[in-house]
Amino acid sequence: MTDNPKGELIARLSAEGRPPEFRVEESGPPHAPSFQAQVWSGGEVLGHGRGSSKREAERLAAEEALGRQSPDTGIGAVMPASWPIYPGVLAEALAVADERAALDAPLPQVAADAAGLYRELLAQLGHQPGSEPEKQ
Repeated sequence: MTDNPKGELIARLSAEGRPPEFRVEESGPPHAPSFQAQVWSGGEVLGHGRGSSKREAERLAAEEALGRQSPDTGIGAVMPASWPIYPGVLAEALAVADERAALDAPLPQVAADAAGLYRELLAQLGHQPGSEPEKQ
C-alpha cells in the first residue's frame, strides 16, 4: 500500500473526473475521541475508516477504498490504462497543488489541479497516455 493513500485516492479519482468527498463524524468523550470516516464518490461509499484522529480515520477509509478496487473496475480502471501510477509522484503533485491553492479552495479543485500537475510531470518524463516511458 502507498505511504499516502488519501493523496493517491484523490489523484486517481480526480483524474477520472470524480473527486472523492471525505465525511467524518466524531464521537466519544473529549479526552478519548473516536472518528468514523467514509469516502464517497459518484454517490456511493467507497471506504470506511475508524481511528483516534480524523487523519487516521480518513487514511483508513482511503486504504479500504483503494484495496476494494480491481484492475478492471472502479478506481484506477481509467487512469492506469492511460497514465501509470507512481504514488510518490502523485503525493508530491497533491502537496504542490495544496500549497498553491487558496485557503478557501474546494478540495475537488485542489485534486483536479494535482491531477493536471501529475499528467504534466509524466509527460515531461516521456510518458504518453497508453504508452511506456521513453528510454533515455
